[in-house]
Amino acid sequence: MAERPTENQGTERGMADGRTVRGEAVQAMCALVVKGAFDASLIPTFAAQGDTLDIMWAPTTVIQDRLAEGGRPDMVLVLSGAMDTLEAEGLIHPESRVDVCRSRYGVAVKAGAPHPRIDTLEAFKSTLTGARSVAYSRAGASGIYFAGLLPRLGIADAVNARATIIPAGFTATKLVSGEADIAVQQISELMVVPGIEVVGPYPEGAQEETTFCAAILREATAPDAAQRFLSILTDPSAAEAYRSSGLEPAS
Repeated sequence: MAERPTENQGTERGMADGRTVRGEAVQAMCALVVKGAFDASLIPTFAAQGDTLDIMWAPTTVIQDRLAEGGRPDMVLVLSGAMDTLEAEGLIHPESRVDVCRSRYGVAVKAGAPHPRIDTLEAFKSTLTGARSVAYSRAGASGIYFAGLLPRLGIADAVNARATIIPAGFTATKLVSGEADIAVQQISELMVVPGIEVVGPYPEGAQEETTFCAAILREATAPDAAQRFLSILTDPSAAEAYRSSGLEPAS
C-alpha cells in the first residue's frame, strides 16, 4: 500500500441540486483478523457509498513497525493494547477510537481430515504434541500468544521441534500445502483460507479473547471518509458480518 495517494485523490463534490457525491480514497492499515468480514460485506457497503478503501493487511506488530517508520494512513485497526500505545504516542484522534470486534483463537485441519479432540486442556495438549507439524505465525498476535502458551502448557519443546512457523500471514495455507496437519490462529483468520475446516476454539485454560479497535490518525488526509467507514464498522448491521467470519461484534 502506498503511504499516501499522490494523485487521483477523490473528494466530495457538491452538485447543483445540493446533493453530495462521495469519492474519497481512504488509506488503511488493518489486522488480518477482520479480512473475512471486510471482504464479504463491509468493504462492498463502503464502496456502494462511493468511497474507496486501500488496505495494507498485516499483523498488528507489523502495523506498529510501519507507523514507527513514518507510515501515515488515514485509519488503523489493531489490537486494543496496541491502540493504547498509539493513543499515548499522540498518533490517533482519541475521540475517533471505537471497539470493533472480539476474537478467539482456534484450531483448523485440512478439509476432510479427521477432527482431533481439543475440548479439554489435556486433549488440546495431546493433539498439539501428537501432530506431525503445527503451523503458527511468528509476527501475528495469535502466534505470539501461542508461542507463550506452549511453555505454560509444558509442551514447547515437543511442539516446536516439528512446528511450521511462518513470518506472517494465514497459517491455514500450510494445511492446504501439506506442510502441516494442524494450524492455529485467530478463528476468523483460519476461516479466510479455502480448503480447511475449523475444529473449534482453544479450550478453557488455553483461550484468550482479544479486542480489536479502529481509529483515525491525526495526520489523516481523508478523515471524513475514514469516519464514514468507522461508522459502517460499528453499525448494528455489521454484526452478522463479524459473526459469519468467526468474530463477535464488540457491542
